[in-house]
Amino acid sequence: MTSRKILALVLGLAAFGTVGVVAQTSGDTGTVRATLPNGMRVVIIRNSLAPVVTVQTNFIVGGDETPEGFPGMAHAEEHMAFRGCTGMTADQTAAIYAQMGGENNADTQQNITQYYATVPSADLDVALEAQAACLRGADNTQEEWSKERGAIEQEVARDLSNPTYKFIDRMNGDMFAGTPYAHDPLGTKDSFDKTTSEMLQEFYKKWYTPANAILVIVGDVDPAATMAKIKEMYGKIPSHELPKRPAIQLGAVKSESFTLDSNLPYTLGFIAYRLPGTDSPDYAASQILADVLSSQRGDLYGMVPAGKALGTEFGMAEEYPMASVGFGLVAEPAGVDAAASIAEMRGILENYAAKGVPEDLVDAAKRSEVAAAEFQRNSIPGLANVWSNALAAEGRTSPDEDVEALKKVTVADVNRVAKQYLTPANSVTATLKPVPTGQPVSAKGFGGAEEVTSAPTKPVVLPEWAASALDTLKVPTDYAQVSLDTTLANGIRLIVKTDPISPTVTVMGSVKHNSDLQTAEGMDGVAGVLDGLYSYGTQTMDRLAFQKALDDIAANESAGYGFSVVVLKDHFSRGVELLADNELHPALPAPAFAVVKQQTSQFVEGNLKSPEYKTSRALDLGLLPVGDPSLRETTPATLAKVTLDDVKKYHDSTVRSDLTTIVVIGDVKPDEAKAVIEKWFGDWKAVGPKPETTLPPVPVNKASAANVADPEAVQDSVFLGLQLKLDRFDPDYYPVQLGNHVLGGGFYATRLYHDLRQVAGYVYYVNVGVSASKTRATYTVEYGCNAENVSKARALVQRDLNQMRTQNVSDAELHQAKALLLRQIPLSESSEEAVAHGFLGRAEIGLPLDEPIHAAKTYYELTADQVRAAFFKLIRPEDFVQVVRGPAPQ
Repeated sequence: MTSRKILALVLGLAAFGTVGVVAQTSGDTGTVRATLPNGMRVVIIRNSLAPVVTVQTNFIVGGDETPEGFPGMAHAEEHMAFRGCTGMTADQTAAIYAQMGGENNADTQQNITQYYATVPSADLDVALEAQAACLRGADNTQEEWSKERGAIEQEVARDLSNPTYKFIDRMNGDMFAGTPYAHDPLGTKDSFDKTTSEMLQEFYKKWYTPANAILVIVGDVDPAATMAKIKEMYGKIPSHELPKRPAIQLGAVKSESFTLDSNLPYTLGFIAYRLPGTDSPDYAASQILADVLSSQRGDLYGMVPAGKALGTEFGMAEEYPMASVGFGLVAEPAGVDAAASIAEMRGILENYAAKGVPEDLVDAAKRSEVAAAEFQRNSIPGLANVWSNALAAEGRTSPDEDVEALKKVTVADVNRVAKQYLTPANSVTATLKPVPTGQPVSAKGFGGAEEVTSAPTKPVVLPEWAASALDTLKVPTDYAQVSLDTTLANGIRLIVKTDPISPTVTVMGSVKHNSDLQTAEGMDGVAGVLDGLYSYGTQTMDRLAFQKALDDIAANESAGYGFSVVVLKDHFSRGVELLADNELHPALPAPAFAVVKQQTSQFVEGNLKSPEYKTSRALDLGLLPVGDPSLRETTPATLAKVTLDDVKKYHDSTVRSDLTTIVVIGDVKPDEAKAVIEKWFGDWKAVGPKPETTLPPVPVNKASAANVADPEAVQDSVFLGLQLKLDRFDPDYYPVQLGNHVLGGGFYATRLYHDLRQVAGYVYYVNVGVSASKTRATYTVEYGCNAENVSKARALVQRDLNQMRTQNVSDAELHQAKALLLRQIPLSESSEEAVAHGFLGRAEIGLPLDEPIHAAKTYYELTADQVRAAFFKLIRPEDFVQVVRGPAPQ
């Protein structure tokens, strides 16, 4: 659960729809909408991408409506919805969502609170019943709030450890002083300590009512039949009149400049501007302006190839009905004063405001925004979010209204907005400056006292409406059937899946590569320099010409060992032509090499000193034997040895057709896809023997502990790791994965979340997983908590793992873990990008493309005895490598 989407859509409210009737949107027979008699608004969009549906309930309440002095009240109530609702306890809530695949969450923004779940289409009725239960009532008891308060305060501590969050929080205070926009809906520890269950219930009764809700459903459903179910489930829930909302009266921006300490590996400079809000007729023009300012053909990005910055960006940080915030960003090496770069950035932005923006970039931005509307249909949960934001937050009748507004934007509109808003008086300037940290310090090993002292969680009896649907396990029989799987003459493996859900095509490729094995001794970093040079064009087009060619067809492209292009179907061949030219024939110009080499070295120098890198390095040193290839390290000294000729040779020797897999997915026939790929990639030939790209096996690790200081961290991040005697092809991989889904992946329904968060309140999050390759496997547990709870939480982790090793999991837990895994298979098809990534990953490691079906059959047959035996054999809780980032554990 998150309190905001810092760099995503956070929008406003107005009415929509035709009250009391079902109506189809113009030209779209797959969309139905209605307003129920109790005022609840419903929109259903059919999308047959996968047998999946997203259910998203949007309440028009957020940080704006919180009581004075309690800025996190809406966020707290969002948390409490997972503590139980009418006819559904907290344990039942968690178990229900876990058994539907575990893809559910919620977030609180400034003016909306959203609850969303993506489930197999067959489970739609259960998801609707679960969300309807929370519209009937929430379990806002003092007992439940006392348990949840610890978790939400851990979330506050986590965000306060993020320097970007601290910048945005202060910026909002300057931009919107005296209004609800000035405070973050996350909340504060002090206010949560003063919050009572009575206050939460009062807030719920005011704002959680059907008349204040919009239900958006997207997926492979029958819209008319689904609407009938919704009327039956939701139509009789009583509603009431809403309280008056707080008025937003914006004053002048408090223009100031400030510096904050940071734990990032580089210096960041910001200039933030207050721009038109979503209610303004100039909102669309401000979006196009932001796109223009972030263009790689623009003057702001031009600072990067000129060697004046490590990176630049212009984006939207906040978008509210009355105002939004756009920001320019410049990144400089750690230790460099960003004042000069900030001044140059300001000059560039003010020059655009004074002289106008290039018409060509405005046209390119409009094409890109229109194409993006088509790309959004390639993800079921993504499309649900787009509709939710447009309807519940912006008050549009559909996202098409935004698209039409963007189409109508003129160069004059963009220039007028730039001139009015990109002014010093309307801006806030900030610098995030890295502070030095010490080296990792060896720490005392774990000496927790709690062993196998408590029994596993008792079985959860589901409500009848959920049990009848979820009690039966079903093995999926079909997974993302490919239309073509072939190997081309030059060794490229081509996988094609035809999917006409939108008039777009996505091409994703991967070159099997391992820089730790393929880089010459002492030349570490050459792969990073090569990666940084791909954006400088091809041997036939320079950087600007190449980017213009992409802009002309509204394509998103990237090259490297992982490469891709997303393009409208009419431009499929041209998009692949540009991708192949960039991948196979990068320009690698000498002036750009000098710039990229210096930038890479500067970044590496700062990164080596950052807490994040030191944490990762300490974990690797504890898990891997001395001399392992994965312990190779890029430094400024190794980069200093790299020449342009080294980069060219590295490209030619490692970017090989016989190590490449390409996936094409979208509105394209298999024969056409093959012809286009052969046309532009067919002449690519590999020279010489294939290089070794698979790391050798490693022995299991010994126990160790280290602390990494992070002066900016309020909360500790704890990483526990084990090197297992396991690989991806070992039969024991499957019982370990099944056991992990007893431990995690299902929120309160799984042991670690239940014990560490729901009961103890020690952590906000806890994640468990196993990452396995052809020759290695690493087992990890990660959590965040206060320093005084590090050892307490570790003791519970160790206790739960020892139980897994010595006691059979219960029948109910085994059933739930199987349900979670089996239902995650169709959920992994919920976007074209996810399907393509899955194909690439399986092809590269050597698994069958339909391996999820084979895995499902294995999980279905596994027993509790097999899970216990695998954990007893492989999991050694006493041998964890523990690395703690943040305050020293107490």
